[in-house]
Amino acid sequence: MEIEIITVGDEILTGHTVDTNAAFIAQQLTEAGFVIRHKSSVGDSVEHMEEEFRLAWKRSQIVIVTGGLGPTDDDLTKRAIVKLFKRNLVYHEEILEQIKERYRLRGIEMPAINQNQALLPQGARFFPNKHGSAVGICIAEEGRIFIALPGVPMEMKQIMADEVMPYLRSLKTGHTLAIRKIRTTGIVESRIAEIITADVKLDFGVKLAYLPSLRGVDLRVMATGGTEAEALDKAKAVERQLDAVCTKYIYGKDDDTLEGTVGKLLIGEQKWLAVAESCTGGMLGSTLTSVPGASTYFRGGILAYANEVKTAQLGVSEKILASHGAVSDKCAQAMAVGARKLFDTDYALAITGIAGPDGGTDEKPVGLVFVGLANHKTGYARKFQFGASREAIRIRAVYAALELLRREILQIT
Repeated sequence: MEIEIITVGDEILTGHTVDTNAAFIAQQLTEAGFVIRHKSSVGDSVEHMEEEFRLAWKRSQIVIVTGGLGPTDDDLTKRAIVKLFKRNLVYHEEILEQIKERYRLRGIEMPAINQNQALLPQGARFFPNKHGSAVGICIAEEGRIFIALPGVPMEMKQIMADEVMPYLRSLKTGHTLAIRKIRTTGIVESRIAEIITADVKLDFGVKLAYLPSLRGVDLRVMATGGTEAEALDKAKAVERQLDAVCTKYIYGKDDDTLEGTVGKLLIGEQKWLAVAESCTGGMLGSTLTSVPGASTYFRGGILAYANEVKTAQLGVSEKILASHGAVSDKCAQAMAVGARKLFDTDYALAITGIAGPDGGTDEKPVGLVFVGLANHKTGYARKFQFGASREAIRIRAVYAALELLRREILQIT
């Protein structure tokens, strides 16, 4: 089934709000085997919305709209829908009671304007909203389906997961799609593509996509088959080939994260970790503690932005700072050793670098980062060059540090 996604809102068109809704909807649909043919955005104008909806309705089997279903005057999606389908709005007592009950539970009197939320196009079914007052709307006509969802991300995601996806899956026939995602880091897209192209064979009906990000390169295998089992067998056959040729770069599958993988390794080894950070400003510690249960392996960290803190808290010698500078392998190593001793842990990671946009020199340009690692026996550091964007440099440094620890624990060279 070919699907079109439309996001509604002036804030999307002007760039004041990033359109994450369309990305989420597309991902959910793709992983369920649907084909996305068009994605577009339209502003808060009934005339323009009706025009966009009409075009989508003509060329796509399923149209999914998100945004513009609130109770205020700038929420115009329902007006455009009734113009397109030439239907009146019909009052639904059931919906109004649900909205009233939600306000009662919060101890707030329902604003009268929210009564508009109980009006739906005649003949439409609705999808309950557990987090807000705007229900999802579904119109099935002429073998096609038109779905409108609220624009608030939390509300949209709940309705998509609980209502829309089960409904669409019940209609789906024909080929089945199986998707597997293999997560890699520590290697650039072009290099891993060279390795895979040389050694991995794809069967008919199987596609492989490279999805690079600041955290690594995901490999997405998409396989079609007459049955779910057939499609999954094809996908897993390719996955086994990728496991064989990319072993040392693979840290997980599907929704695994590198920080989660590192956490599991530390738990398995019954080891403790500490960190010392300069240019990443606490991002490494924040990333580690974003994983539930991190308190069982992460003991703490030092945010050593100033040299005085590196010396006083981590024991980095004045001689190292004078001879090599704060951005050096010697300093990163000393920071890691100092953090491990300070927190009495099995491992410690340290990051120091030049995140920019200023502060770089010919000898030490913006993007230069050193990552240090210490264990009970020794300490060492690795040098990286991460481009010129401050945020990108900081994120890449964090994941380079996590990957360095992963390889240390697993003894991968």
